[in-house]
Amino acid sequence: MALTGLPNLPAPQRIFCVGRNYAEHAKELGNAMPAAGATPIIFMKPVTSLVKGGTLNLPKGLGAVHHEMELVVALGRGGGDIAESAALGHVAGATLGLDLTLRDEQARLKQAGHPWELAKAFDDAAALGTFTAAAGLDLKALDMLCTVNGQVRQNGNTRDMLFPVATIIAFLSTRWRLLPGDLIYTGTPSGVGPLRPADRIELTSSKLGSFAWDCA
Repeated sequence: MALTGLPNLPAPQRIFCVGRNYAEHAKELGNAMPAAGATPIIFMKPVTSLVKGGTLNLPKGLGAVHHEMELVVALGRGGGDIAESAALGHVAGATLGLDLTLRDEQARLKQAGHPWELAKAFDDAAALGTFTAAAGLDLKALDMLCTVNGQVRQNGNTRDMLFPVATIIAFLSTRWRLLPGDLIYTGTPSGVGPLRPADRIELTSSKLGSFAWDCA
């Protein structure tokens, strides 16, 4: 699946995701804050999770499906052991996206001490807007807004990230050799909530544009 807005990048092979990267979101779910000196919480989605088109096909019969609005970056250059000071130079573009989560399933998995894939890696679990080239973007201070049926659900800014984009890239590169086209979902601000069939969800940023999907 080619990335809209970045036609010269290869199709992504991996989707890295960061959990609990905004303090208020961690609090709203009753999760512990990362301790001082902690590394980011990382999980992955398969590329089959990427949404094709303008419809979100919500899983049925598996409990609540929550929206999580996130800044998503696409890497234009890969590498291993990337210095944090150089990490933003590896970003080709940015957009807003949705990390959809089966919240009841995730709670069950967390209680059992199991991985989150059943709650995070299903089909249509990763929506993406159109990418904007990274040149000139300040990834440390990007506003983002999520509305559902016209009602504000999430209102955040990347300045509130616990682990900024450069820190995330540098850390990932110590565990994987990063590749051009890799996607990174960088975490969600507070205000996550359920989606239902017939809902319309829209993500907006003054720097990245507006993107909307209809739920089915």
